[in-house]
Amino acid sequence: MTPDLQRRVQRYGWDRAANHYETYWKAQLKPAQSAALEEAALQPGETVLDVACGTGLATLPAARSVGPNGSVVATDISETMVQMTRDAAASESLSWVTAERMDAEALSVGAASFDAALCVLGLMYVPDPVAALKQVRNTLRPGGRFVAAVWGARSNCGWAEIFPIVDSRVNTDVCPLFFQLGTGETLATTFDMAGYGNISQRRLNVDLRYETADEAIGAAFAGGPVALAYARFDDVTRDAAHAEYLASIEQYKNGTGFHIPGEFVIVTGTLPAGSAS
Repeated sequence: MTPDLQRRVQRYGWDRAANHYETYWKAQLKPAQSAALEEAALQPGETVLDVACGTGLATLPAARSVGPNGSVVATDISETMVQMTRDAAASESLSWVTAERMDAEALSVGAASFDAALCVLGLMYVPDPVAALKQVRNTLRPGGRFVAAVWGARSNCGWAEIFPIVDSRVNTDVCPLFFQLGTGETLATTFDMAGYGNISQRRLNVDLRYETADEAIGAAFAGGPVALAYARFDDVTRDAAHAEYLASIEQYKNGTGFHIPGEFVIVTGTLPAGSAS
């Protein structure tokens, strides 16, 4: 898949998944978002860039942290998700939040404009993560910090079979390197390649809890990265894919629902104080 095609798949795939995203993933992703915000240690009055903001699940708490004397610029490749972030900010009267559709590898925001940047569970979808990290670095002021969270190693994510299950029916290559950034020290190394310093990494193991099989299916197929491919399935194909996915997570069954293991990797890097980006 060419980088341009990968970006189009991400854009329209997340447009399709957006309306299901919070229903199936808000609670499950909160630990990663909370850990990233803790690492960022945002202060009142700071300026923040939130890359791959999704529906604003990290954007809004970031905005509350910096307050009306600060500002948050949220970007995402999906226009639908950007609009949902705008609407969510407006519903809380967070007027210091702006949201724009933007590619993480081509950020059209001011250079050296932000005290901190976030990217919570977005870098896995970027064709060139080093390029994206450099783009973010260029937006930071001297001494600025960037916190990114990605999914961890494939072996630690019990829902990982969703990708081959879907790809065996529709050749998507939606996330050809999805788990690579979360393997070993890969994300920290990527930060180093992009010119960050004071790099730290932590791992966070969680259970993704779904009360019913339908919730687990909705999260895997309708609310996540395979939503665009899933939309092409006929009823027979959907039923077969659902059955295969439930079989893949059967070992995590808990009563009528599932407790599926997951792992996040959170990396923080900074720009040297007193130097240009």
